Parts: sequence; structure tokens; C-alpha cells
Amino acid sequence: MAKKSKLTRVAVKIGSAIGRADRKAHQVVKAGKLAKEELADISKQVDALKRQLQAATKRLRRALS
Repeated sequence: MAKKSKLTRVAVKIGSAIGRADRKAHQVVKAGKLAKEELADISKQVDALKRQLQAATKRLRRALS
């Protein structure tokens, strides 16, 4: 059986490293997308709480007047 050349072994190592980096990049992008969605959800919740607080403040001011 013929031996693999040094060039072939190096090419395989480079290809493997590129594959690992690509896989990690996809994981980072996926995590970033999830974080963005969660941040949007939290932002909506904060806005809803602000509206509730404003309504409660308005009712309290009317009750105290």
C-alpha cells in the first residue's frame, strides 16, 4: 500500500481545522440568534410592565385626589 504524502496529510489537517472552525462559527451564530430573540422577548415584557405601572400610577393618583 502506498504511503500518503506529507502534502496529503497536511491538507487533511487543514481541512479538519477548517471544518471545526466552521462548525464553531455556526454554533456561535445560532447562539447569537437565540440571544437576540430572547432579548426581544424581554424587551416586550419590560414594555408591558411599564404600561401596567403607568396605569397603576394613574389609578393611584385618582384615588388619592
